[in-house]
Amino acid sequence: MPRGTLLVMVDFDEPFTGTAALAAGAVTRYQLAHHFVKLHRNVYIAPGLEATALRRAHAAWLWAGSSGVLAGTSAAAVHGAKWLDPKLPAEIIRPGKLRSTPGIVVHNISEVETCVVAGFTVTTPARTGFDLARGDNLDRCVERVDSLCNATGLKIGEIESVAAQHKGARNLVSMRKVLELADGGAASPPETHTRLLLIRAGLPRPETQIEILDEVGFVARADMGWKRWKVLVEYDGAHHWTDRKQRTLDIDRYALLPELGWTVIRVGADLLYSRPDVLVERVRRALRRAGVSV
Repeated sequence: MPRGTLLVMVDFDEPFTGTAALAAGAVTRYQLAHHFVKLHRNVYIAPGLEATALRRAHAAWLWAGSSGVLAGTSAAAVHGAKWLDPKLPAEIIRPGKLRSTPGIVVHNISEVETCVVAGFTVTTPARTGFDLARGDNLDRCVERVDSLCNATGLKIGEIESVAAQHKGARNLVSMRKVLELADGGAASPPETHTRLLLIRAGLPRPETQIEILDEVGFVARADMGWKRWKVLVEYDGAHHWTDRKQRTLDIDRYALLPELGWTVIRVGADLLYSRPDVLVERVRRALRRAGVSV
């Protein structure tokens, strides 16, 4: 929760203002200067505490005097989006004389769609998606919009509705391409990258978060694939190999799926990023065996 500069109990697990900590008697000036990390003017964080995208958003909010509107990746972090680069500067909208500073980008916009989440004023999910989709790197934009949609249930049509109200905004052409490619079913950047790779290879666009059922009921949920042809593509992150419980579940699931007629192509980081042509060919062969002309 955001903290102001009143007498409050200081939460050292989150960014805090020096004035609040001093007023509460939680630290001395010496301790503040020597035992904490200064993020911005009057804003500190405990040493060893990871400066995540959400904490950077919180710090920007405090720096701006607990006013303004968190936007871009900062708003996405507050909305619960994952996999955001913590090294990116926080973003806040605050018309007036406040200017950008190292680690914080200030946007001087007078009108923007807003809501309140966990005590922070932020751009709405749809407005946040509109802003994220207008970046300069198409794949990174798709990745961020995927994450936001996955976290919030945001629909692409809601972002398009915001875009219709801002026809003079920059990068609208590239934004449309981002929205064409985005899919909130992606649960991680590698899943986004896998989907984009398959689409760009000329394969049919895969569905995401596919539920597999048998005569009894739910069996599994797959990252992506094609129900019609019973072909699945599963990205196995590190936890699929290091988490014993997850590994056991995977062994059982991958033994059962072929019995139900599903073909599963499993993907790891090396295959996706170092041998993408091999991955595409494996999927292409599986689709061809299923009767698809690709």
